[in-house]
Amino acid sequence: MSDSAEGSTQDYEWTDPLLLSVRHLTRYDYHDDVWDSFNEARLQPVSDTAQECQDFHLRVEPTATSLRDYPDFYGNCVHYFDVPQKHARLEVEAISRVATRADTRGSIPAVNPPSALQNHSEVEDYFDFLNDSHFVSLDKEVWRESIDALPNGVSDLWQDALTVGRHIYKTFTYTPFTTTVNTRPAEVVLSRRGVCQDFAHVMLGMCRSHGIPARYISGYFFNPNRLPDEIEASHAWVEVYLPGYGWKGFDPTHNRIPDTRYVKLAVGRDYGDIKPVSGTFRGKGTRELRVEVQIRRVEAAE
Repeated sequence: MSDSAEGSTQDYEWTDPLLLSVRHLTRYDYHDDVWDSFNEARLQPVSDTAQECQDFHLRVEPTATSLRDYPDFYGNCVHYFDVPQKHARLEVEAISRVATRADTRGSIPAVNPPSALQNHSEVEDYFDFLNDSHFVSLDKEVWRESIDALPNGVSDLWQDALTVGRHIYKTFTYTPFTTTVNTRPAEVVLSRRGVCQDFAHVMLGMCRSHGIPARYISGYFFNPNRLPDEIEASHAWVEVYLPGYGWKGFDPTHNRIPDTRYVKLAVGRDYGDIKPVSGTFRGKGTRELRVEVQIRRVEAAE
């Protein structure tokens, strides 16, 4: 996943509702013809207390057979499809229209003690997000970093999660092309460099090391300063679980709580659970992968 840290300093929160159009194109060019391609796409934005996906269209070229969808274990809408015939290129284009708004739940509770996690009626809501996962192993490097950020342990789930996120923002450097989608948090902690996916994974590992339930969020960030036809990229941040309130996000790359400029695409334990497009095929490997994202503000009448 690539992204941009443009405008990554803390700025004011956007609370005005936005209507956003998102185009997400994934293109695979292969060394030679491939066939029996089976794919899954997690490209349909969620509808929750802060946004509504008003329209979604998925285009696959060459034309796919049996384009269907199902909700995965974490509630993400997954489209799956086959392209059985031979082809040298695959394009998956998702067009979405999303209305964002200030979170309808209102303010975060003033106090969020860790002891509240012992409420057995809520355990299944966050249990999967307390432990290590494929891309977020709780290595000693990550644990030590979590101690540096919270030397006195956790007294408030939300305030201490903010401390962790701000620690990453202040002590790590946003540096494109220094990591890959397979880079692990321990490597990022040692190098102190990475991109949004890396910072989200590090924050997950640090929060989980302290017993704060945390999950990975994929999506988009609307930058109003971009040119209309400028190519953008997807984004990633973190949500932590607050008993009695639910999940609440923080973006360690931009050092802010997500607002109406953010569009949530999918949730999971880490990047492995929310890959925008993944699949298998018969034939030689991929020669080139290209991803383009365009997000713009639209008027309701358009």
